[in-house]
Amino acid sequence: MARLPRYPGAGLAHHVVQHGHNRQPIVVDDEDRSTWRALLGEALATTRVALHAWVLLADHFHLVLTPKADGDVGRLMQSLGRRYVSAFNRRHGRSGTLWDGRYSACLLEPGAEVLRSLCFVDTHPHRRGASDEEALAWSSLAHHLGRGRDPLLTDPPEWWALGNTPFERQAAYASSVEAGLPEAQAARIVSAVRRGWPLGTPAFAVALAARTGRTAAPRPRGRPRAMAAR
Repeated sequence: MARLPRYPGAGLAHHVVQHGHNRQPIVVDDEDRSTWRALLGEALATTRVALHAWVLLADHFHLVLTPKADGDVGRLMQSLGRRYVSAFNRRHGRSGTLWDGRYSACLLEPGAEVLRSLCFVDTHPHRRGASDEEALAWSSLAHHLGRGRDPLLTDPPEWWALGNTPFERQAAYASSVEAGLPEAQAARIVSAVRRGWPLGTPAFAVALAARTGRTAAPRPRGRPRAMAAR
């Protein structure tokens, strides 16, 4: 089946995920993790992309980010992907691909969908059985809880709307993290990212389709129903 084209999406938040080939590890130890994070920072510095959240797990990573121009997400992922594979292969004496095809991504409607994706990313290590220490070290969770400032991150408008002071924003976000995402919402995010469909209201999908010229929702399966006789 032909792959759907990417949405242009300039100025809209994206939820991006990249898996290792056949779900194999993309990091072996903290040295690999540090290299990946350093290369992510370098890729951000050379593209017009604002990073809002990130998490690095053994076999994949998630990013929530907003590009200023069409194509910036692709350029960032290409820079990060190529340079990290080169460094990983050189260090571990291997060759060949590391990634499971191209990255997956979906667009997020401004507002609640962005906050849900931030929460999804920051709580993802716990869903995968990671310790608190691991979750804080290799995601944006510590930044959003006020336990340290991450220079790679740019807080989105939705974050600033959580409160009038840093303490209010961090407390509000901590409550969301503690509550966790309902399973249905987490599954909805995973499905949208994997399939490339936007996350938002029907009105957002309609507006996106008009703006980009690409359908913004999957078509119903099966043959279209016949028109009733008049």
